[in-house]
Amino acid sequence: MRSHVIGRRVSHHAVRAQRALKSRPVLRRVGSAGRLAILNSIILAIVFGAVVAVFIRNFTSSYQAVAASSIGGELSEFQQQALKQRPANLEAFATSFLRNHAPGPGEVVVINLTNFSRLATPGSVPVLASPIVRPWLLAPPSKSIVVSTVIAGHPTELVGAPIIAGHNVVGTFIATSDLSAFAKERTREILLSIAEGAIALLAGVISTFVLLRRLLRKVGRITSTADEFGSGTLDQRLGDQGSNDEVGELARTFDAMLDRVQAAMTAQRRLLSDVSHQLRTPLTVVRGHLEVLGRSGANDPVEVRETLDLVIDEIDHTRVVVERLLMLGRAMEPDFLDTRPIEVRALMNEVYEAVRVLADRQFLLPQAPDDAVAVVDAEKIRGALMNLIDNAVRATVPGDTIALVAEVDYVDDVIRLSVDDSGPGIPEDQRNAVVERFSRPGARDRDGSGLGLAIVKAVAEGHGGWITIQTSDLGGARVTIVLPRARIRASEED
Repeated sequence: MRSHVIGRRVSHHAVRAQRALKSRPVLRRVGSAGRLAILNSIILAIVFGAVVAVFIRNFTSSYQAVAASSIGGELSEFQQQALKQRPANLEAFATSFLRNHAPGPGEVVVINLTNFSRLATPGSVPVLASPIVRPWLLAPPSKSIVVSTVIAGHPTELVGAPIIAGHNVVGTFIATSDLSAFAKERTREILLSIAEGAIALLAGVISTFVLLRRLLRKVGRITSTADEFGSGTLDQRLGDQGSNDEVGELARTFDAMLDRVQAAMTAQRRLLSDVSHQLRTPLTVVRGHLEVLGRSGANDPVEVRETLDLVIDEIDHTRVVVERLLMLGRAMEPDFLDTRPIEVRALMNEVYEAVRVLADRQFLLPQAPDDAVAVVDAEKIRGALMNLIDNAVRATVPGDTIALVAEVDYVDDVIRLSVDDSGPGIPEDQRNAVVERFSRPGARDRDGSGLGLAIVKAVAEGHGGWITIQTSDLGGARVTIVLPRARIRASEED
């Protein structure tokens, strides 16, 4: 019974926990576009606030200066006429001045003379009651004073100045201008500025958010494409992003990188497949002969020697194939080449001296320009030319001719390193196939690995070039390593 009660309590708490989880608000993480838009809105708000503050201050100063200039003009006119007329009865002059110079709307003029006679325009009662004006009624100020104050609840610009007759201060000239109309205009301008700023801020934030969202979506596609590529989907690409900006350039560069990575991975897989395929046959042959030798016994020295010779031959052939396959695999690596300047004629002469005793063939002296210097991996180029000559030897018979030719083509802007032979040549329909791995169409011997031209092609492409197969002037095949002219210098001193 107690266990049932405990069970009900546990289930009751679980239900309450689930309800609490459901009632708890789900907080969504603000994305990068949202965070950047918020930061941009804060910056824009600060800038707009500073601009509005400066605008309000300048607007207030301007209309205060206009009001002060207006009422200051009344004071200046009064003083100029007093100096010009030099009136004997100052009170009569002041009365005439006020009668002939009616103040503008919202302006009040008070002339307070030291004999306690006071002249004022309508609306002067609040002005006379101002705590700033009352001391001036008792004692004129020593100089003109301009004050911004509030009189009877209205913003007011106030001017007080002494009235001087001869060398004596005889009274106080007081003028005010009601700035209520200007205050209303300022309020309207402030509200208008705030509204314009808010609209500009909203437009700026929305446009920023939209642009950032569009930009970050492209970045997100790059991330998802990289993730899918890393998961083994090698054909994933971003494609054309429809823009020539930095993001479009990033997408194109990213796709180019994926192409290189896919090519490298494909080459590695193909290398492993080729190695396993090429090792399977010789290993099977070696195992079979050793099993036969084991069953028949090792008492026959001749049979043992033949088996050993066959096994060693298969192992040597396998070693050559593996080394060439490893070289093809390294051709995809960025540090495949170790380039340095070398004279083309010296390179061709080195190859000629190394191969002219290989077989009973007529090797012609190499043709090469005297002043050409190539910036290449000399060992790789030398090895590629040796492969071409080895193929030429296999395709010819004793007495045939093999030639080395190097030429700089200034029309096509390339340099060509060729091996010519007088053999049967390579049919045009087989020229594309012979450069593939393990492809030996029309081969006369069975000892080749089918990797020679594939290695030559890899070396040429590693230097930014390619190979061509044509008919030689000697009647056989001409296989050429074509290198871009960027690999050539006019002379070693250049």
